[in-house]
Amino acid sequence: MKKANIVFVHGLWADGSGWNSLIPTLLKEGHEVISVQNPLTTLEDDVAATQKALARLEGPTVLVGHSWGGAVITAAGNDPKVKTLVYVAALAPDEGESLGELSEKYPAEASKHLQIANDLIWMGLEGMQKHFAGDLPEEDTLLMYATQGPASLALFGAQVTTPAWKQKPSWYIVAKNDHTINPDLERLFADRMGANITELDSSHVPMLSQPEAVLKIIREAASAV
Repeated sequence: MKKANIVFVHGLWADGSGWNSLIPTLLKEGHEVISVQNPLTTLEDDVAATQKALARLEGPTVLVGHSWGGAVITAAGNDPKVKTLVYVAALAPDEGESLGELSEKYPAEASKHLQIANDLIWMGLEGMQKHFAGDLPEEDTLLMYATQGPASLALFGAQVTTPAWKQKPSWYIVAKNDHTINPDLERLFADRMGANITELDSSHVPMLSQPEAVLKIIREAASAV
């Protein structure tokens, strides 16, 4: 019997390589895997990129989102191929909520290290090393800083209209040491969606600092398909 597909959706100040610590293991276990490369221009563009990935696959799929990628899977997860959702320290907005509004209500230290030019926003080096990925070696954070995808300011006002987590079984990983999305906001998301919740002593990037723990949750979501 074919195993569930896994589609990964990255967040801001990152790219699809952020899932590289997980993908080889899942491929060996027999899953078909795609890591989406979000343009980070508009929510609609990012959702379209995820929908194109889903169109390449046949059969039930687990959709996994990190950070901003959570907003993307909240919209794209309405695709009938998507059977379960996994949020990794991710946004899970309800109708009418935006990243900008939620960030103001639940501030986080990394927001003090953002840099803006030409309607694009990216994470400064100090923010990347101390607050985005504070539990990773310096050589890793330097690479992440160099390869991050700058995001459009338009993303901070984007809103989801039909949240998929209201209809699909969901898993949520709360990063207890997250300085990019406030852990209390992550708990709010997880609680109101009725998710299967796991809390990790991790920075904003548990898929890099604690890959085995994240793989465990993805396997749970896949086995529930």
